[in-house]
Amino acid sequence: MNITGNTIFIPGGTSGLGLGLALRFQAEGNTVIVAGRRKQLLEQIAIDHPGLETFVIDTQDADSIRSTAQAVQEKFPSTNVLITMAGIMLPEDYHTGDFLAVAESTVTTNLLGPIRLIAAFTEFLAGQPDATIMTVSSGLAFVPLPFTPTYNATKAAIQLLSEGIRVQLADTSITVMELVPPAVRTSLMGQENAENAMPVDEFLSQVMEIIRTQPDAKEILVETVKFLRFAEARGDYDKVLGLLSGH
Repeated sequence: MNITGNTIFIPGGTSGLGLGLALRFQAEGNTVIVAGRRKQLLEQIAIDHPGLETFVIDTQDADSIRSTAQAVQEKFPSTNVLITMAGIMLPEDYHTGDFLAVAESTVTTNLLGPIRLIAAFTEFLAGQPDATIMTVSSGLAFVPLPFTPTYNATKAAIQLLSEGIRVQLADTSITVMELVPPAVRTSLMGQENAENAMPVDEFLSQVMEIIRTQPDAKEILVETVKFLRFAEARGDYDKVLGLLSGH
């Protein structure tokens, strides 16, 4: 993926890492389109950040994904990058069945959402001379945080999805990159001030530098996330899982 000269669609780009990436890409000379559920927030983003394009989308709703994808493709026919940023992370307790509503919502947002977005864009992107699908997994795809079992499972699924479609789409103009964030100081799980989480600006700077210097990277791995990503390869998976379990 080139660092500049793209037209980038980021559903889930209205806050946190999504908005941060949107602004970094805009600063690099890309046309950037962000989308989210809250129309008022989108209107404010457009005011605060001139040049940033906005669309309303509900990534839990298949019809919303289809209609928004079509609208983006019609208004911005040069769109060549899709970043499936939207996601939720909530704690669950599997001792009783009370977790089920959270689990179903997590699967719909974190797994079905990206799959539906990819379905809505693959043929369109394949018509571009140079295109990228960037999925967003997590360090927790490799070692789970026991308090968020369904979140971990969806991110592990995204990791394997990325591996599979990268091979399938190798005969097209589409490259598949997987962004693998560690814990970052965002509102996700109330980590804004967490000492063990990475500062947002530091994370974004490392991500952009990796894209700049490794445009063919399959995985975007900042230094902090390698502790989780390579735990099994190092042979200390159980130790890392114990740390995440608070043991």
